[in-house]
Amino acid sequence: MEPETHTEPVGDEEPLFSNLDLFLFSLIIGLVVYYFMSRKKPEPIPEFKKIDTPQVSQRETSFIEKMKKTGKNIIVFYGSQTGTAEEFANRLSKDAQRYGMKGMAADPEEYTMGELARMSEIKNSLAIFCMATYGEGDPTDNAQDFYDWLQENDDEDLSGLNYTVFALGNKTYEHYNAMGKYVDKRLEELGAKRIFDLGLGDDDSNLEEDFVSWREQFWPAVCEHFGVEASADELSIRQYELKLHNDVNMNKVFTGEIGRLKSFEVQKPPFDAKNPFLAPVTVNRRLNKAGDRHLMHLELDITGSKLRYESGDHVAVFPTNDSALVNRLGEILGVDLDVVISLNNLDEESNKKHPFPCPTTYRTALTHYLDIMNPPRTNVLYELAQYASEPKDQENMRKMASSSPEGKALYQTWVLDSCRNILAILEDMPSLKPPVDHLCELLPRLQARYYSIASSSKVHPNSIHICAVVVEYSTKTGRVNKGVATNWLKNKLVNGHKSTVPMFIRKSQFRLPFKATNPVIMIGPGTGIAPFMGFIQERGWLKEQGKEVGETVLYFGCRHKNEDYIYQEELEDAEKSGVLTQLNVAFSRDQDHKVYVQHLLKKNKEHVWKLIHTDNAHLYVCGDARNMAKDVQTALYEIAEELEGMTRTQATDYIKKLMTKGRYSQDVWS
Repeated sequence: MEPETHTEPVGDEEPLFSNLDLFLFSLIIGLVVYYFMSRKKPEPIPEFKKIDTPQVSQRETSFIEKMKKTGKNIIVFYGSQTGTAEEFANRLSKDAQRYGMKGMAADPEEYTMGELARMSEIKNSLAIFCMATYGEGDPTDNAQDFYDWLQENDDEDLSGLNYTVFALGNKTYEHYNAMGKYVDKRLEELGAKRIFDLGLGDDDSNLEEDFVSWREQFWPAVCEHFGVEASADELSIRQYELKLHNDVNMNKVFTGEIGRLKSFEVQKPPFDAKNPFLAPVTVNRRLNKAGDRHLMHLELDITGSKLRYESGDHVAVFPTNDSALVNRLGEILGVDLDVVISLNNLDEESNKKHPFPCPTTYRTALTHYLDIMNPPRTNVLYELAQYASEPKDQENMRKMASSSPEGKALYQTWVLDSCRNILAILEDMPSLKPPVDHLCELLPRLQARYYSIASSSKVHPNSIHICAVVVEYSTKTGRVNKGVATNWLKNKLVNGHKSTVPMFIRKSQFRLPFKATNPVIMIGPGTGIAPFMGFIQERGWLKEQGKEVGETVLYFGCRHKNEDYIYQEELEDAEKSGVLTQLNVAFSRDQDHKVYVQHLLKKNKEHVWKLIHTDNAHLYVCGDARNMAKDVQTALYEIAEELEGMTRTQATDYIKKLMTKGRYSQDVWS
């Protein structure tokens, strides 16, 4: 018998399935087969290959983990705007090695500063803070987050932290060493233990001497605290090793870029200190009519950069050294400046792999990256002394690097007072022949130069104006020293070869009052007029918009009306149009007795006092900090005493309150 599934009927028996059943069954089977055959297969989940990139791990922001991993027990944080505090931090971390300890220099911006509470996890640990003060008592850009953290964390327990602070400042400024003093006091408030007194460095006097004197006493105190032998190893310690590149792709060699390779060829925003914008120079003209000085006005085109600025901000430019000086250095050292090299950090765990962008050539390093014009600091002399073949030269160089009174005096007269840069030292000490790679390791980085912007973005949104005086002077050795940045800017030809300027903008607190109806008194002799050109343009623009604008008063000063009365035409036009309600100019040398801006303030004391005391005026001072800014302040004290009957103490407090309220702003330099 056939299996039951056979569909053909046998005799008269009733079939197992009717035709309808078979049809339906076939239809169902067909649909099921169709469903399984035609349905979309699920997309296979791709296996992503793990990209081999550095992980953003805890280690990278954890200085504690890094110290543990590398066996370091001393960390030197720096708050640095011009590179000096960073330089001091590197010297201190190098010192630690000489005393049998291990140190690392660290940028607080790169680490989680809350980890200071974990310092007790490391035996015999110490945190050193080299903190510079910038502007009007402000932290440097890279220490801003650390400053905010200190202010905001009242319940932080830093009882396991041993610390000391060296502060860098300038006595001519109102808020001398404010940042260093604040860090020192605040760490103690949070329970940390100060193991050596706060050091105060004064750049108006001799910052290097202040640092060396502090450091000479600091290390014995550290050794005593930790029970370490207080005898330093006198050997020179190299931080970087030289690598020569004989066969290298020149497309991979840095040619002056600050950050990213080829960033000057392919510009990509955002533009900042690590990625400057190359701004073409569209105007470069001499401002003064006569005299032996060169005052200049430059205009930089920022079209397409997406850079924004406000009146009172600063423009920073990255200059290059004079090629003649670079060539002379190569000649005196007997080296081929076009050799491609890298200086690689011997500490592989260090965040700072090279002292400047590498690979590059000696020529590029000495032109773009290294400061060859400033007198070298004592640590450079100490390290280079070993390369002098004359014993007397070796002795003098080591003496100048010591803290002995005789050594300090020799450094002051032979290096500082004589304005000897590294080239002058090499020329005047023929037995000194250092290897160029060690010299490049020791020289500090060439820093950006800051200028108060002399324009308003309301009037010139795509242009930044600079007003500067070219620096050039004779030294006691008969040499002529030229300011790096101003001479470099002076030679920027409009639409000429290499007529671009690498630049970025630094925001400032130097701002016009929020209410345009507030009167403003601007005091700025010489190139101190720069930000006020922007203020005047902006007040003029506000008037054109139909806004009510308060009194706008300017006190300007120069030597001779017919020589260096800069922006005379623009200022007189602003006065005629009513934008400047009062233009006061002091020509200091056009008469027998000297007349300065402070004398004109005293002469107009009733009007000045009414604007300040009654009309809520904002005062602005820009220019020389050492004399002018102080003399202006004294004149204001005297006006308050004469017209309001205040004592000197009351007058001083009154002016300080104006500063606290933001009604007395200074943009000064020494």
